[in-house]
Amino acid sequence: MHGTRTSSAIWEHQLAAVRRSGHDAVAVDLPGHGSRAHERFTLPGAMSAIDEAVSSFSVPPLLVGLSLGGYSSLAYAARHHGKVAGVVLSGCSTEIRGKPLGLYRTVSLKVAQTLRPTGGTWHVVADMLAAMKGYSSLADLRRVLVPVWLVNGRRDILRLEERRFLAAVPGLRLHVVARAGHDVNSHAPETFNRILLHALHELRGAASAVTSPIHRAVAHAG
Repeated sequence: MHGTRTSSAIWEHQLAAVRRSGHDAVAVDLPGHGSRAHERFTLPGAMSAIDEAVSSFSVPPLLVGLSLGGYSSLAYAARHHGKVAGVVLSGCSTEIRGKPLGLYRTVSLKVAQTLRPTGGTWHVVADMLAAMKGYSSLADLRRVLVPVWLVNGRRDILRLEERRFLAAVPGLRLHVVARAGHDVNSHAPETFNRILLHALHELRGAASAVTSPIHRAVAHAG
């Protein structure tokens, strides 16, 4: 899941790497973006788009989200236990709140109104801020029952609260990528891909352990 004012196209390098490794993968356009640019962004609409993609897999997939896509993925995982195997969150390690964001919404609305005759996507920013008003990513993080990875660019301002996120969930994995900013998957695609493939390998290993005859026997004996 991509960030605000972008689209599923940002995941080109990740889709190629994941598929080369034998995994199925799909990139999602959130409402108001890409192939769904004609729609207005809402959080329920975003979760519906995610659910459609998740339901296309025969087994629970790993959700990967950047920025707005990360917040949306986290909200989905917190509300749909059993539907996903894990979550990779990038560029969303801070709460969306405070007066500066209200000012940002006001500015984005004015920009959108100015650009309307010639196009532009700034209305999506205003829609996003309205949809996420009052949303607590930390509260949702505490409700997630699957493994979570945080992958942030060292230069990303939206990693300011990553320590609070780490403290909120024991066992949460954190990767800070050097010389990368907010769009960490684009700034450091090879590093991001290595982390992503490691997460998939870890989940596959855990799934194999659960279904192995030895594990079943031990579980039954216990």
